[in-house]
Amino acid sequence: MYARSTTVQADPQRIDDGIAYIRDEVMPAVQGMTGCMGLSMLCDRDSGRCIVTTSWDSEESMSASRDAVRAMREQATDVMGGQFDVQEWEIAVMHRAHAMGEGACARVIYSSLQDVGLADRVIDAWKTNVLPRLDEFDGFSSVSLMVDRSAGRGVSSVCFDNREAMERAREEGERMRDEFSSRMGVDISETIDMEIAIHHLRVPELV
Repeated sequence: MYARSTTVQADPQRIDDGIAYIRDEVMPAVQGMTGCMGLSMLCDRDSGRCIVTTSWDSEESMSASRDAVRAMREQATDVMGGQFDVQEWEIAVMHRAHAMGEGACARVIYSSLQDVGLADRVIDAWKTNVLPRLDEFDGFSSVSLMVDRSAGRGVSSVCFDNREAMERAREEGERMRDEFSSRMGVDISETIDMEIAIHHLRVPELV
């Protein structure tokens, strides 16, 4: 499974317009493309940062869609204002404890490897050591880990039922990240808390 994420630095006053455009125009169009599994959208209303992610059944399907989605991406940024950045990923892990409802939030963590050649080892260690501990958090709903092996980069999205549950997990989550990153040679470059505006990524369980 693969994913393409488009990060938009939008005008905070235009985020609702952007959500409506992605939900009503972009999502039906991309879900009609061969190999597309679904779409999600995360928003930080304070900064205006939004992340729109589409999931694909293969790298070939994702590559074949590049030209078709370009115009929609440009139109979305016109609706929302700002600039965009595109990244493509392999989905290494997808785990759901239960379905998300309204008010769900995500803590998005960007990271990079000190040794690119250790990607498989780090992913396996993450599955063994981090994943079971996330299931113990009150209000935890799901987690994904996406990687770019060639660049040694990764991004995980830890989702919670609501902002209160995400806040309760903050301190223990920081301890887990510090412990894992120092032991496995992972640099955490950014952590951002976001609202889950659209959650239809539809990736099957991958653990």
